[in-house]
Amino acid sequence: MKASKYFVVTFCLVLLCTLAVPGIAMADEQDKATQLTFSGPVEVPGQVLPAGTYWFVLANTDSDRNTVQIWNADRGHLVTTILAIPDFRLKARGKTIINFEERAADQPEAIHSWFYPGDNYGEEFVYLKARAMQLAKQTNRPVLSMRDDRASNTAPIAQRAVNAVSPSGEEIEIADIVSSQPVDMPEEEETASSLPTTASLLPLLGALVLLSLAAGLGLRTLTERLR
Repeated sequence: MKASKYFVVTFCLVLLCTLAVPGIAMADEQDKATQLTFSGPVEVPGQVLPAGTYWFVLANTDSDRNTVQIWNADRGHLVTTILAIPDFRLKARGKTIINFEERAADQPEAIHSWFYPGDNYGEEFVYLKARAMQLAKQTNRPVLSMRDDRASNTAPIAQRAVNAVSPSGEEIEIADIVSSQPVDMPEEEETASSLPTTASLLPLLGALVLLSLAAGLGLRTLTERLR
């Protein structure tokens, strides 16, 4: 009778582990938390990130504009907050995709967009107007931009006016480039070591299940010997 009770308790522990761990994974998939390691400096709107490891996290998904937070390696310091617009690609990839703008040889690569594994929709970064004009001229295509002035900076980042600039420097409607066909650009597929934490939870789940089962069998065997 006691053995049966131990078995029931062990089964409940296994079930609890099975339900609890995927809950963490769903949270990561919701905010798209992704650990990225760059071997060299990379440019994001407003600054250049030194080589190193960072976390990209989607902070807001309630509108057609998303806010991307970039954290340091241990997620103890918020490096910067970036305004982004949903970007679309025809073919989803099973790995994290970082698209870069074309650049001069003496400049760090500038991130154009970020795609979470398996998603067709990613995040296209919005650059300040002056920098967006430079990137548009270098790449010979429109780049998303927002103004850098006091009137714009007083509004929350998700509410700032966004448009685009053409290679000639003219402002154009954002719909003109968001609705256009995707274009080929340099991209980088992150390796398995820098995939989101959702992938690393599966071995943990398996270990917890096996450990719980082993503990249950051990308790049952010990109880039978004590009879």
